Amino acid sequence: MAVPDQPPAADAAAESVSERLDRKFDDLLQELRVAQTGAQLLAGILVTLPFQPAFDDLDSFQRGLYLLLLASALLTTAAVLTPIAVHRRLSGRHHKDSVVRVARQALGVVLGTLSVLVVGLAMLVVDVVVGRAEAVVAASLLAVLMVSLLVVLPRLLVRERR
Repeated sequence: MAVPDQPPAADAAAESVSERLDRKFDDLLQELRVAQTGAQLLAGILVTLPFQPAFDDLDSFQRGLYLLLLASALLTTAAVLTPIAVHRRLSGRHHKDSVVRVARQALGVVLGTLSVLVVGLAMLVVDVVVGRAEAVVAASLLAVLMVSLLVVLPRLLVRERR
């Protein structure tokens, strides 16, 4: 059976270590680009909220949640930038394995912080529009969905391939 993150056995034999690292790094860059776009859009929206007149109507819970969301957006941005900085510093020094490892770890952080951001945004919006109890239910359901799609599903697919 094929191992996750590796091509089928026939392809693996023809792929050098350097080619495999290049392929993995290219794949990670594509994933980071998608995450970066989402993070930038959400962060941009969040940054503008305090300058809206209705922001003054938020209660202390909503303001605290807003600050958590802003921190999550900024952490996501930092995590997306980390592989870029590492790549820039180590490029040409034959440390592609380190760059790939850092990019994988950063992408894990990005997925986590983006998940917090998405669930928190749902909670904030539902809390403002409908109410706190409904916001907790909506955020809980969305959190279960996010864990199912981002953690459970990939693990099931890996187990299935074994």
